[in-house]
Formats: sequence, C-alpha cells, structure tokens
Amino acid sequence: MSHKHRETFYPEGFEGVFDTHAHLYDEKLFAQSEEVLERALKCGVDTVLIPADSKKTSTLAVDYVQKWDGHKGIDLYCSVGVHPHEASSYDDSVEKFLADLAGERDKYKIMAIGEIGLDYYYDLSPREVQREVFRKQLKLSYELDMPFILHEREAAQDCIDILKEARKDGMLLHTPGVCHCCSCSAEIAQILLDMGFYIGFDGPLTFKNNKKTPRTLEVCPMDRIVVETDSPYLTPEPNRGKNNEPAFVPLVIEKIAELKGLTSSEVTRITRENGKRLFRIK
Repeated sequence: MSHKHRETFYPEGFEGVFDTHAHLYDEKLFAQSEEVLERALKCGVDTVLIPADSKKTSTLAVDYVQKWDGHKGIDLYCSVGVHPHEASSYDDSVEKFLADLAGERDKYKIMAIGEIGLDYYYDLSPREVQREVFRKQLKLSYELDMPFILHEREAAQDCIDILKEARKDGMLLHTPGVCHCCSCSAEIAQILLDMGFYIGFDGPLTFKNNKKTPRTLEVCPMDRIVVETDSPYLTPEPNRGKNNEPAFVPLVIEKIAELKGLTSSEVTRITRENGKRLFRIK
C-alpha cells in the first residue's frame, strides 16, 4: 500500500474503517475538528466512537457527536463513564448524571459505559477507590444493558477478580464489552475472551520493540478484534511523536493483516463488523 507524505504519513486505499476509541474532544485535536474528520474520511475511516473518562468529558463526548455527526457522511458515536484516574471524583450525583445521560442513549448516540476499570501505573486515585468505582460502574453497565469499555493498566489480576465477582453475582452481560488498548498478557487476554470480551488494538501493536502485544494478538480470534487509535495518544509507527488521530488507524489494520496473514481489506471489514456488533450499531 502506498503512503503519501504531506505533514506526516496518511494511509490510503481503505474503505469503511471503524475507529472504536478516539478522544476527539481532547484539546490537542478539538480546534482542528473539521480537518481531523476530513483526514479520517480521506483515509477510509467513516465511523468513530468517542469515549469519555469523566463527568466533564462525558458531556464533551455527547456534545461533539451532536455537533459533528454526519459531517460529510461520517458516523459518530460516544460513551459516558469515569476513568480510574478520575475515580476520586465519583459519587452518587455523578452516577445519577451518567445514568440519566445514558437513559437518552438513542438521542445522544451513547453506545457504552466507559472507559472504566483500574490503572495502577499512575495511581492518580487510591486503588481501593478505583476498585469501588469500577464495581459501581460495572453494575451500572449491567442495569442499563450497555457494554462497557475496559481500561486496565498494571492491574490485571485485580481487574479479573472483580470481573469474576460480577459474573458470579449475575451482574456481567453475556458480551460485557471491550478491553481497550489491550496491554495484558496473552494469558489474561484469553480469560477475557472466555468471558465474552472483545479486544482492542492500537498503535503499540506497531511499535518495533513491542513483543508482548503481537503475542496477545495471536490468541485473539478475528471475530473478537476491534481497532482503535486512542487519539490523540499512542500514535502508531511511522508517526510516533505526533498527535494521533483516526486517519492513522489503518496503520494498525495493516499490522494486524500482516500478523494474521490476511489482507488489509479483510481486516477492515471484519473489525468493522465486530465493532458494530459489540456496540449494537445497526
């Protein structure tokens, strides 16, 4: 596949790509929203899900979709939820806010709760608080019958333990959600797959020194894989050092195709179908 060098590399030759995780309201991208969306469309990305990570960004995600959905044919969706970094801000009023917003899911195109989970790498909220808030949002996901976007970093065992608790209590959906930006081992990924999760792959899959994520990809069947950018973060090769954006997700698709022995168009089609099935998009 050819690349065109403008300011950076933009992949060409794709059609119908679904970026299932891009923080387009982020200040690094928001001022150039029109250009970002148009570059995405030129690179074949016509569907994007915009996840939230706090009460504030839940509102920003919803507002972004309301403003930009349908721009030159692009389909935008969003999620609402509180990231483990922001767990200390979570209280009953925030939970009610999220539940009320998700109650208008059809109006606002809210397809999931998240991103939620545990992050012991930065520990920006106390670990016990993270665990408590994770449990509360798992319950919210189940009660609202909505999949969730799982964030896990350096907390795999506690994350699995809490998920197993929820399943034992009958509070985990048959298809719970997606492990976003999967950085866990192949063994942990297999446990998540057995629970019904989808696995999301991002720019780190393309990093030359990353041996772990390709091994994780090996255990994932194609019908459980979705692609993401996590824009503006985790920019794939060869664009590391620049702000990430949906136009770069085809680079992740290319890497999956290479490792799985498929064509890029096959991976594009399959991951799009997976994303729509996961988030119940008709």
